[in-house]
Amino acid sequence: MESTEKLAPPPRFLDETADAEFVQALGLRVRESRARRGMSRKALAMHSDVSERYLAQVESGETNPSIMVLRHVAHALGIPLIDLLEPQHSSPEYRLISRFLEQLSPNRLEEALLRLMRDFGNEDASRRKRIALVGLRGAGKSTLGRELAGELALPFVELNAAIEAEAGMSLNEVFMLYGQPGFRRLERRCLESFIAEHESAVITVGGGIVSEAETFNLLLMNCFTVWVKASPEEHMSRVVAQGDFRPMEGNTEAMEDMRRILVARESLYSKADFTLDTTGRTAEECLVQLRQAVTAFK
Repeated sequence: MESTEKLAPPPRFLDETADAEFVQALGLRVRESRARRGMSRKALAMHSDVSERYLAQVESGETNPSIMVLRHVAHALGIPLIDLLEPQHSSPEYRLISRFLEQLSPNRLEEALLRLMRDFGNEDASRRKRIALVGLRGAGKSTLGRELAGELALPFVELNAAIEAEAGMSLNEVFMLYGQPGFRRLERRCLESFIAEHESAVITVGGGIVSEAETFNLLLMNCFTVWVKASPEEHMSRVVAQGDFRPMEGNTEAMEDMRRILVARESLYSKADFTLDTTGRTAEECLVQLRQAVTAFK
């Protein structure tokens, strides 16, 4: 005999106000996670395949994103999905740190992030086992990196060569087919593979890696990083000495471009653990200083 008793409706645990507050808090966590990684909204949109306009609506709490959108965003941010869905840190200490960081200017916040990554992201002794040389082409990265790796009996990796191997084509072809965003995704993936596969090694990376904050922070957090720099004139002469005469076409304009790039990136390159100026110096002199820098705390 069927019961005629009516089932009571399920209790309503969340009202509309609570829902709205959750969406607002969710957007704030997305925005804060992006800020901590030094990513622009445009960069996050590119890496997550979510439109920049929609991300703005998510961060402002104007829309309730689907779980798949959040999954893509979390992956692009390099964090677990649960970190966006639920606040994981509610201790008094965490709240105090959060309030302190909120009062910092963008530049000081970036400096604080860098210090936290270096001091608490990985053990410093472990990080120093991977040595990364960064800087513009012609500074001497490859020559010094190969020599240093030989002296320390470590593997030597050129990230651009690893990207070509991963893509199965030259860098020029990668740019032609996939553009800058595609190249940067490959660069990030190859750097992650290098970190996972090499506990100790020497790596050289392209000078433009600093333009991708998330990738550069990954490098800084996992490697003892050296900015190999030189004057614009020496950069240019060394590139030509390598057999690339393209910079000589409109040399004045090329030199000005070189200067502008160096000025624009100086604050980024200077985040490296050590700066090695190769201007007017022999490879042997530079190698001695580089070796001293990377072995000082071993």
